[in-house]
Parts: sequence; C-alpha cells; structure tokens
Amino acid sequence: MNLDNPPWVTTLIASRGDAQACASRLEQARARADELDPQLKAFTFRPDHYDGVDHAAAKPLAGMPIAVKDLIATADMPTTYGSPAYAGYLPAEDAEIVSRIRALGGIVFGKTVTTEFAWRQPGPTVNPWNPLHTPGGSSSGSAAAVGAGIVPLAVGTQTLGSVIRPAAYCGVVGYKPTHGRVPTAGAHPLSQSLDHIGFFAKRVEDVALAQALFVDGKADVLASIDAWNGAFTPRRPVSVGVIRTSLWSRADAQQQANFDQSIERLKAAGVEPHELELRVDLPVIVDALNTILQVEAHRNIGPVAAKHPDKVSDRMKALVEAGAAVPAAKYDEARALQKELSAQSAAFVGGYDVLVSPPATGGAPRGLDDTGDATFCAAWSFLGMPAVTIPSGRTADGMPLGLQLIGARDTDLSVLQFAAWAQATLPAFG
Repeated sequence: MNLDNPPWVTTLIASRGDAQACASRLEQARARADELDPQLKAFTFRPDHYDGVDHAAAKPLAGMPIAVKDLIATADMPTTYGSPAYAGYLPAEDAEIVSRIRALGGIVFGKTVTTEFAWRQPGPTVNPWNPLHTPGGSSSGSAAAVGAGIVPLAVGTQTLGSVIRPAAYCGVVGYKPTHGRVPTAGAHPLSQSLDHIGFFAKRVEDVALAQALFVDGKADVLASIDAWNGAFTPRRPVSVGVIRTSLWSRADAQQQANFDQSIERLKAAGVEPHELELRVDLPVIVDALNTILQVEAHRNIGPVAAKHPDKVSDRMKALVEAGAAVPAAKYDEARALQKELSAQSAAFVGGYDVLVSPPATGGAPRGLDDTGDATFCAAWSFLGMPAVTIPSGRTADGMPLGLQLIGARDTDLSVLQFAAWAQATLPAFG
C-alpha cells in the first residue's frame, strides 16, 4: 500500500483556498480512497455526491474532507454502530459533533469502520502499514483513513483506548480531550461515564485545530486556518513525569526500548524526566473501570442484545451479561472512586508539565481477530484526562510505535503544545 503522504494532505489544514481549490481537494481525497480503500476497508459508506457543500472561505474548515466514525450519527448517511442489528439505519438528525463540522464548512467525507458498538468485535479494516496486522480499535477506520493519507482529519471515540491505541498502531497523531469537553450527543453510548469524542491527524497542530474549534469553541475568532497556524505555538516542557505503572511488563521489549529511547531524546533536548508512580495502582483503576463499563454497557446494549441475539457477537453478549451480574453497590463504589480521583487529576500529574507513557503494549499485533491491549490508555480514560499520542519509532518489522503525553483535566491546550514540540523533536519512525 502506497503510504507516501500526498502533498494536498499536508497542506490542506494549512490553507483555506477558494471553492475551486476545495473541490480539487475533495476529488483528490476521493481518488485516494478509490485507490486504497478496497484493500484498507476503512469506510462503511462514502457518498456518490457531496451536495450542499459550503465552500465559504471564511469558515475555518471550509472544504475539508473529514471522516466520521460509524458510531456517530449522520442524518444523510447510514449509521450502523458496527452492528448488523442496525444495517441500513438512517438517524433522524446529526450528532452534535457532525453538526459542528458542517457549520464550520467541513465535509463529512464518509463513515469509518467501528468495532461493534465500540467494543471488541473487529470490523474488516486492516492496518495501512501491513494488511496482516490490526489497525486497533474501536476507531479502526478513522485511524486507518488518516494513516493511509485519505483524509487529513478524522473523528473517533474512546472508552478505554479507542483513539490513542489505533492512532499509535497506524502511525498517526491521536487526541483524546478532557472527558465531556466535546459533546457525545448522537454517538451511540457504550459507557457514558467513560466515552470521549477524539480526533486523528498527521500532525499535532491539526488535532490542536480540532481542539480549538470543538473543545474551546474558538470558531468565532478563527476566520481562517491561516490565522490558527499563527496562533498555535509548540512549547518545550521543562519537566515530565515518566509513568510505567505496575503493569509495565505488559509492554513488549520493542515498546519498552522505544519508550526509553524517546525519554533519552527528550532529555537531550533539555527536558528533565522524572520517574513517577500512579497515586493509585493501575489494577485498582482497571477493576473500577471495568465495573463501570460492564454495567453501563448492559444498560445501553442489553436491550439490543435481547431483541436481536442472532445479530450480536459473543464478545458483546459476554460484556452485557457481566454487567447484569455486577451488584449495584460495586458499581456505586466504582463511580465514587472515579469521581474522587478525577477531581485529583492535577495531583496525578505531580507538579510536572506533562506525563509520558506508552500508548500501547507494542506495535499493532499480527492478525485481525483482536484489536489490541488498552492497558496503557485505561487510567486516562477513567480519569477523563487529556491524552495525545505521537509517532515515535517502528518495530523491527516496520510497524509504528508511539509516545503518549497526558495532562491534568482541562489542560488540553498545554498538552497539545508540549506534544507538538515533542513530535518535532522525536524522529517519527527512527
């Protein structure tokens, strides 16, 4: 698969252009999808025509083709949530994030593959770097579509690690904002207490634009993307907290070595790294997270599983059944712990500018029956803290590896500024 980055992808977010330029970009995106998607299988649906597209140059996203995960409602395109139970389903209205994209001049280029209801049953998407490897999940298609250079920006969701992990596997930037900062209305819930809307792009600056528009609501002051490029400034962190956790052994040797090399490169560039332990052991957080996930998945997916048992996977049935068996007191305790620890997110950062951690246990695993391990994303989803992953190297067989940066809740802009500096400092695939 040809992964040479098309020039139009790298320049699209850096300029606004007129209607003719916007139309040209859209056609180039379509041509790239036509070429690559028969093998990549990133999209569940792409329109034959893009009617009513607003190319108004004054809008920040004018003419930008943006891929949207099929967990997120689009009134003019089928939304199946990755489930046969919703084959051909057309929602009555757009999700909130889709409405915002359209209002800002963006084009919903197509719907991307999600695992079933954002859980563990994979779709058909393959990894753009090697079709024998998983792209990760649950935002499989969104990560792969950006990784293959089809679109410059894609929208996904994360409950455990569904933005950060596939971004790392596909060699792109993934950004999970502070929980609740991007409305999830219109995205099918798996677990409301954990679900986030997130973004994929090639550069941190580009997901930072999404942060400005969709998290900080700066559309009124961003007359053009040119103005944004002058406003966003990468920053070198002075000190970073290095998080390995008690589950460090789950990271394979190549991920561990790449992580250590990344820390050394940051240190050589003037950053002070400090080894830091989580305030609460990761297995405790993972247990509480799984309790919340199981109960809320039972509430959200249980009725569909009961009505259409032949159209729901065994993996989803197992999750729903586990949720039905959780005592109410255990769920209440898990939610109380989540609220208590989330309020202490600044203490988790420990006074450092930003935390760094692996985004995954290694490169994308070989095989398409599993989407990978979310261990190193779980704490930040549970705590609702902003996280960004950037490419940081490759495995011996050429699969991408990443570095994850995390900050206290509502410090999204600072985390993105540090991540932009780190992306410029580290070799993307050294």
